[in-house]
Amino acid sequence: MSVSLKKGQKISLSKESKGLGTVLVGLGWDEADKQQGGGLLSALFGGGKKEDIDCDATAILLQDGKLRDQKNDIVYFGNLRHHTGTVQHLGDNLTGAGEGDDEQIIIDLAKVPASYDRIVIVVNIYQAIQRKQHFGMIKNAFVRIVDKNGNRELCKYDLSEDYSGQLALIFGEVYRHNGEWKFNAIGQGTQDASIGELVRRYM
Repeated sequence: MSVSLKKGQKISLSKESKGLGTVLVGLGWDEADKQQGGGLLSALFGGGKKEDIDCDATAILLQDGKLRDQKNDIVYFGNLRHHTGTVQHLGDNLTGAGEGDDEQIIIDLAKVPASYDRIVIVVNIYQAIQRKQHFGMIKNAFVRIVDKNGNRELCKYDLSEDYSGQLALIFGEVYRHNGEWKFNAIGQGTQDASIGELVRRYM
């Protein structure tokens, strides 16, 4: 049975699934109604929807909690596969339309090199400032972890806060601790306008 997480909660993926190998990280979101929002934020960012909101998911692989290789340790729509072959992005979704996962990242936890201790999962809005878009225009955001062996959902975290004015979200992180793989539900909004700005947090 899948565990429903709240912000700040951690779960041992290894304990939830013995012999855990490959997992799927599924991320989803929907556009809020065009009329939603108002006041100062609406004036700053624009009230009406002019373009589809293009959210981009990224996996950032850290060594000792730091991004050591900015070119190779970021897996996103422009670099779909990590050079070790252990992390793979399944492709960009330009609108977030439809049910279920909007973007997916596959991680072979059993084969991730020991030098990597943390994989941070983030989502940013493409050209957020130019398009006057922010995460207050997004609803039903979630991240879930699925054991690919049997396709069993281990946990799910629904990001239910109001993220108005935020241009990116740190959804959560898969990390290694005392020989176990765990997941931390973070749910932190940021003002980073691009993935380039976002990854500087880990350098």
